[in-house]
Amino acid sequence: MVKPMMRVLLTPLFIFFSLSLATAATYDVVTLGAIGDGTSDSTNSFLSAWRAACDSVCPATIYVPPGQYLVGKTVFSGVCKSSAIDIHINGTLLAPADYRVISSLDNWLVFERVTGVSIYGGGTLNGQGTGLWACKASGQSCPMGATTLEFTNSNNISISGITLVNSQMFHIVIDSCNNVKVLGVTVQASGNSPNTDGIHIASSSEVTIMNSNIATGDDCISIGPGTTNLWIEQINCGPGHGISIGSLGWALEESGVRNVTVKTVTFTGTQNGVRIKTWAKPSNGFVNGVLFQHITMVNAANPIVIQQNYCPGGHDCPNQVSGVKISNVTYQDIHGSSATQVAMKFDCSNEQPCSGIILEDINLEGSNLPAKSSCVNAAGSNLGVVVPPSCL
Repeated sequence: MVKPMMRVLLTPLFIFFSLSLATAATYDVVTLGAIGDGTSDSTNSFLSAWRAACDSVCPATIYVPPGQYLVGKTVFSGVCKSSAIDIHINGTLLAPADYRVISSLDNWLVFERVTGVSIYGGGTLNGQGTGLWACKASGQSCPMGATTLEFTNSNNISISGITLVNSQMFHIVIDSCNNVKVLGVTVQASGNSPNTDGIHIASSSEVTIMNSNIATGDDCISIGPGTTNLWIEQINCGPGHGISIGSLGWALEESGVRNVTVKTVTFTGTQNGVRIKTWAKPSNGFVNGVLFQHITMVNAANPIVIQQNYCPGGHDCPNQVSGVKISNVTYQDIHGSSATQVAMKFDCSNEQPCSGIILEDINLEGSNLPAKSSCVNAAGSNLGVVVPPSCL
């Protein structure tokens, strides 16, 4: 028999746990009609799960069990009542096999105006982009292609553990977001896949990318205008074009890039290592406060490069110079091998020379000939041992 005082104590606890159980919200896409056979269109089931989770007044989970789920262009939009939505993916989401279905739609899976969304699990997002890559390689007139996963105008986002393969274009885009964490993701695309950047960040702040493996045909990570307070750490990059700030300076009026840290990264067989790239055009953009630290180069073609005369094909920018001001960039503890003789190249603007470049403890060896450095319109200082000899 429960004594009266104990009954008084137990009743609130019983009500609390009962309410907790009653408000637990999990939406299984299979329960909502998704079929994991790889051919049945499950788009509406995913949208139904999203609408239910978004309308929940309590934290909610969308669960994707093992299986292959064909999903078309899908927009997961807010503003949601729930401030915490988990998307637990154990299966594989497949984009339509015919690239023409989504290739002109900019993105495949897009989240817009959401807060507190976490995507995690051991699942895969497969953009099935090989058909579009083949179209582009053939020289035909082809659409640009769709980004696999995009977050725009969103806050407090987490992406962890998932694998992204064979995107038509960029694999992950973070645009106009604040407080984003990308942890332990894998990106896989062939080294000759065009415009398949692993992760692209633009107009966003407080973004962290860590403990990830990225193999692609373009930049492993690309950093666009308006990016501030970006932290990149423990990345394996290759194949690909390296980690690039830019290209910047396409527009005359453009937000700058500030406070970027890239540390503990290994580049293996990449076209570039750490790169800053700007168009040879007038612009009021800038790059300020960048640290490249504890970097290993394994036969990277251009380990350290600032490229301010970017103008592929000579279109739209002949006989012009970059207006982007690059300053306060530190290269610290960078070592390994260069596939080309020029291991450090600072090709800066004669209108806005690079300033405040610091080289500290650099040791880069050429594969065949002794490595060397090249400087144009660049000034800075050297600390510790710098090999090849600095031209600053």
